[in-house]
Amino acid sequence: MLTEQEFEELLAYQASHPVLSVYLNTDAIAGNDESALPRLRAMLRTVDLPQDTETILGYMEREYDGKGRSVALFSCAPEGFFRAYPLAIPLQDRVRVHDRPHVKPLANLLDRYGYYGVVLVDSQQARVFTFHLGVLQEHPGFTGKPVHRMKRGGGSQYPDARGGTPGKTDRVEETIEQNMKRAADFVVRFLSRDKVRHLLLAGTEENLALFRQYLPKQWQNLIVGTFSVSMNAGVSEIQEQARRLVAEYDRQEETVLVEDVITAAAKGREGAVGLDDVLEAARAGRVLTLLVSDGYRQSGYVCQSCGYTTTTKADACPFCGGQFTLLPDAVEYAIRHVMQSNGEVEIVQDVPKLQEIGGVAALLRY
Repeated sequence: MLTEQEFEELLAYQASHPVLSVYLNTDAIAGNDESALPRLRAMLRTVDLPQDTETILGYMEREYDGKGRSVALFSCAPEGFFRAYPLAIPLQDRVRVHDRPHVKPLANLLDRYGYYGVVLVDSQQARVFTFHLGVLQEHPGFTGKPVHRMKRGGGSQYPDARGGTPGKTDRVEETIEQNMKRAADFVVRFLSRDKVRHLLLAGTEENLALFRQYLPKQWQNLIVGTFSVSMNAGVSEIQEQARRLVAEYDRQEETVLVEDVITAAAKGREGAVGLDDVLEAARAGRVLTLLVSDGYRQSGYVCQSCGYTTTTKADACPFCGGQFTLLPDAVEYAIRHVMQSNGEVEIVQDVPKLQEIGGVAALLRY
């Protein structure tokens, strides 16, 4: 599974020789596992990099274990660089040759499926998961004091009870609240280590309301969805629920972001639309959030002297007189710049308004 450190390495890597990037769909559910190698060989026949094609084919034929639903491969044989990342999310087949790894599909995955925490909680315990790139992984959870509920009757059956919810006493309520507080503290400490960006909660409405109030305010703001599931539910069931909620949240967020950037750009404030304006903002480190329509690709040009980027071919840079070189994918160039300047990237699907304004836009820092 791709880690943040591995993605950062791909972002930073630049070679003095061509880098071959290959994404191969190996999804057995769609029947692509058996045809993966023939499709890979057909793709590689379009590439004149024999060492790299041999390296990638060798990995797929002898080392790839068939796990996952796609695989990302990067090779620069003259410099001894090779990386392979099996992925739990199916990706489209594609091959790219450039002086850097082609990371746009991975940026899309990290945007949609990266760094979620999932917590399943009841009155006594909390099960803790991380959900990253489509894979749900369970970790050691929290178990508090046993909660002894009365089988029938009300709180008045106990000498120290003062009525209230049937089946609960003050002592029971106190135990539950202590468990919830300790569970919340445990979850925050544990998930902070994994740089969780979003949080999904599972359990009954009553338990989640109580658990939520013990989370710090900044963690309450990370909650993007809740669902109901048995405390003993299997990992596959929880994973499916998490995938559904993540997809719903992602669609809602993308629609809101596109509306925000269009409004900001129309008011002449912190918004940019169209590839040329976005490229200039990315070069200056001004992009807070970059929005790109899924599949959008456009060539461009970059000045070798000052770094000015444009989609318009010119003999010399209008700012410094330097020479331009071709960018096979200027959108990828913008994505790389934004992520290296700690901006966010959203690869947007099914939001027609973004396509109407050119397929790319950005919210700006200033």
